[in-house]
Amino acid sequence: MNYQGYGAPAAAGGFAGGFPGQQQQDPLYGYFVAVAGQDGQISAEELQTCLTQANFSGGYKPFNIETCRLMVSMLDRDMSCSMGFNEFKELWAVLNGWKQHFISIDRDRSGTVDSQEMNQAITSMGYRLSPQAMNAITKRFSSNGKILFDDYVACCVKLRSLTDLFRKRDQAQQGMAAFQYDDFIQCTMSI
Repeated sequence: MNYQGYGAPAAAGGFAGGFPGQQQQDPLYGYFVAVAGQDGQISAEELQTCLTQANFSGGYKPFNIETCRLMVSMLDRDMSCSMGFNEFKELWAVLNGWKQHFISIDRDRSGTVDSQEMNQAITSMGYRLSPQAMNAITKRFSSNGKILFDDYVACCVKLRSLTDLFRKRDQAQQGMAAFQYDDFIQCTMSI
């Protein structure tokens, strides 16, 4: 198994902090503050509202709440179950990359991708999966053989997170890792 790809075009990077005043100069900061409210953090529910208002999924349909939970979890480095500004900024960059990638593989401009387009997308991200694994992914994330953008994002988040967790346990980088049952459950249930 080759898991070279990271699951998204290059993101803005993980920012650990910033200089005072730097955030206020960022164009996303005002948007973040409006969405985050008084606590200065964005929950999965607030992220859903934000992405729906930004029309990320098209047609102003509500973004899937489970996908929002997955995205918060993917970037929640402080385990607060919410995102601060730097995490939000990183997510925004990753989401825009995924959106551009989704648009580029949606050749018929239907707003969905089919299994062949999804296979191409996953391969272009650097993942080398068996036909059986690709089939399982398509079945899991499609409805009537079509994958909507927010389901595509959920797939990208899960692939990225599971790959990161697997890499930590694959010391020799050989595509094999040993998991104790409890560790396996924690890994798979945490995303």
